[in-house]
Amino acid sequence: MRQLKIVLAGNPNSGKTSVFNALTGSSQEVGNWPGVTVEKKVGTFFIDGCNVEVTDLPGIYSLSSYSQDEQIARDYLLAGGFDLAVVVIDASNLERNLYLAIQLLELGIDLILCLNMMDLALQKGLAIRRNTISRILEVPVVRTVANQSNGIELLMREIIRSDRKKPDFRIDYSEEIESMLESLNRMHPENCRLPARFLSLKILEGDPFFTCLLEPEFKEQVTQIAGEFEKKYDEELEVLIAERRYAYIHGLVRESVRKRSNLRARMDLSEKIDNVVLNRFLAIPIFLFVMWLTFQLVFALGGPLAGFVGHAVESIKIFVSTRLSSLLPKIMVSFVCDGILSGVGSVVIFLPNLFVLFLAIAVLEDSGYMSRSAFVMDRFMHFLGLHGKSFIPLILGFGCSIPGIMACRTLETRKDRVVTIMVVPLMSCAARLPIYTLFASVFFPGRAGTVVFGLYLTGVLLAVITAKMFQKFFFKEETSPLIMELPPYHVPYWPNVFRYALTRSAMFLKKAGTIIMAGVAVIWLLASLPAGVEFASQNSLIGRLGSGLSPLLSPAGFGSWQAAVSLLFGVLAKEVVVGTLGTLLQAGNLQESLRLLFTPLSAMSFMLMSLIYVPCVATIAVIRQEIGWRWAAFSVVYTTVLGWLVAVTAFQAGTWISG
Repeated sequence: MRQLKIVLAGNPNSGKTSVFNALTGSSQEVGNWPGVTVEKKVGTFFIDGCNVEVTDLPGIYSLSSYSQDEQIARDYLLAGGFDLAVVVIDASNLERNLYLAIQLLELGIDLILCLNMMDLALQKGLAIRRNTISRILEVPVVRTVANQSNGIELLMREIIRSDRKKPDFRIDYSEEIESMLESLNRMHPENCRLPARFLSLKILEGDPFFTCLLEPEFKEQVTQIAGEFEKKYDEELEVLIAERRYAYIHGLVRESVRKRSNLRARMDLSEKIDNVVLNRFLAIPIFLFVMWLTFQLVFALGGPLAGFVGHAVESIKIFVSTRLSSLLPKIMVSFVCDGILSGVGSVVIFLPNLFVLFLAIAVLEDSGYMSRSAFVMDRFMHFLGLHGKSFIPLILGFGCSIPGIMACRTLETRKDRVVTIMVVPLMSCAARLPIYTLFASVFFPGRAGTVVFGLYLTGVLLAVITAKMFQKFFFKEETSPLIMELPPYHVPYWPNVFRYALTRSAMFLKKAGTIIMAGVAVIWLLASLPAGVEFASQNSLIGRLGSGLSPLLSPAGFGSWQAAVSLLFGVLAKEVVVGTLGTLLQAGNLQESLRLLFTPLSAMSFMLMSLIYVPCVATIAVIRQEIGWRWAAFSVVYTTVLGWLVAVTAFQAGTWISG
């Protein structure tokens, strides 16, 4: 069987991920690049006896890279080790997207151009002559609308073609620059694998990554040659080379693209929408309203389904208890019913709420609105001393802190990365939603959506304040301006939206069947020992453990040993907080049992503590890998202290106000 290894490269927001998903379907694996925690996606597809492995690179604009994910993409492309590169291009922004493809052609890579988002190009009235581009660049060109799987089969067949000719690509950079390139070609080390002309161009551009490949004496010669040229022509070589590339691209686009004359000139729909949603006065209120509406939907749509799942879990528990009582010893029946079904079941019943949340996030991302959150918050983030792009990891933290922390690799300065990583855990991840949903529905019926929205907003405000303090005391660097491309708005492609929500929900169920189940199993064991003690009583091992911790939490209003134990085991995974309460209080009477342990005020302070205190162990591990164990340890200490202070302040202030 024939084997091929290909790589997907392209600008951010070019639809590269959609192409990857359409090519590989469900045959995907997500891991990390060796030595770093930037996400690495690898998938496969099989066609006509050929098995193709596809690696999806992080988005990159050119081979001059700054952030770590861009450096990873650059290093992978320079190292080779693959048969073919598919360069995904936003067809509605052809001129800008072709810059990376031109550089890859200069690098001598065998590639296919994938003109993606052809539907948006047609909406703009662009008629793109695919054959003209293919003839001029001497590479295959395939048109696709990847989020609808249009053109994907043609792309697959083009990938496995074996009769392609490797292009001999070259741009004339002027007589003077060509002369300098010839001189530089003789200075390259003999063991360099990169094409001499490509390496010479990058050295003339002053790219430090490539310049360091030269011997020290040659570096001085290059500096002298470049300095003399720039002094003579009053032009920076880097700018001049880029201008020559764009001039070539401009000519290519002029030859291959025609604007339909029968379409009236009109303001682009995305611009019309952005005039409202990015308005300096309306942007933040609209963003907050969208978030508030999201949580209203989480309870309005997910609540009834959660009730149905809860009844199903309780029926299963009764059925299993009845069937097993005559087959197994009492202690085993207790383990299955009181431990696993009560603990895991109390978490699983909130799956419908999580599914609705994931669905809403997918709609916001697929429509193009979510990426605008960075621009909405850019001015505010600069006030904090952070880059506007820092808000993107915070938004991702609503789903899970780990990808939010990984996304900090796109930030260019260490200051931005460290500060943003340290505040990402303050975002209310999906793992906390079962806690909020349980307590809000029990103690604040009818206002649960607004209460949960307030908790999410509290996390953002705490992150903002904490980031400002970190920036003031630990870092003094200036923040660079935000330059980022906004994708056009479009109607979400519902199969992709539901696929995202189902995938994230499946990950939650997998977690419920592994980490949460293991946690509640340990909790059941501690609640059953020593032998002969009443299950889940204060005299059990877990009761004694909780009783030792509860005095620390009494000032916050939840001094019961069950609450203390649930927070302690919540360090494993925040869903275990609910699983612990379900095991200790029994899922069938969980709501009534909670009303005996908490008041609405203490329930609010408990949710605030759950929002802030210690990140889960997986998040702590990722922080350690990203910025070191000292920062990871500090994150544990500061979030615990901050969570306790906020919970105590909220409870004591509420008690004082209520008299």
